[in-house]
Amino acid sequence: MQKNVYTMGTVAALAATLLILSMSALAQEERNQISIQGTGFFTKNTDGNGVHNTTTESGGLLLGYRHHMFGRFSAEANYGWSRNTQEFNGAAVGRVQSDIHQITGAAVVALPRISKFQPFVLGGGGALVFDPTGNSGGTYAGASRQTRGAFLYGGGADYSLTSRLSIRTEYRGYVYKTADFGVKSLNTDQWTHTAQPSAGIVLKF
Repeated sequence: MQKNVYTMGTVAALAATLLILSMSALAQEERNQISIQGTGFFTKNTDGNGVHNTTTESGGLLLGYRHHMFGRFSAEANYGWSRNTQEFNGAAVGRVQSDIHQITGAAVVALPRISKFQPFVLGGGGALVFDPTGNSGGTYAGASRQTRGAFLYGGGADYSLTSRLSIRTEYRGYVYKTADFGVKSLNTDQWTHTAQPSAGIVLKF
């Protein structure tokens, strides 16, 4: 009888220990990340409807939140900002300087880890909001704020500095219809591509 009591007590103690360890591990699991990165913003020129569109190259900022869902899969939301000037030549001639706000969501897949490097790929979509600044030398009559839907793809890698802090390098590509700011004479009716390389820091919690 004492042996059975001893055995049951041992099993209960082991079960309690495993439960506590499991809860502790779960509490310590870092399922969330926030990131801040400096970016480049490089857009392909387009031609259409007798209009040639070019853009200046610029820098910007990218803020992100990533939540680990299960396995290698995570979900991510980002806000980005940049500013450039688009030049139009042909049927219409003019310049429009605008702030570009990027609001996107993506699915992220972690690839096999290599030492301190954690590579990943991502895909998703969102919107680019082109908001004219109205600054002198970068305005066009009738130009107004315009939102373009965008497809998003990319990839990158995190390099672990500590268990909670990493450095991230990343490439994101956006595919969308060229902005015309609501002015028919500026419409190329063409799709364009913006390349956005970036680097910054990631905090895990």
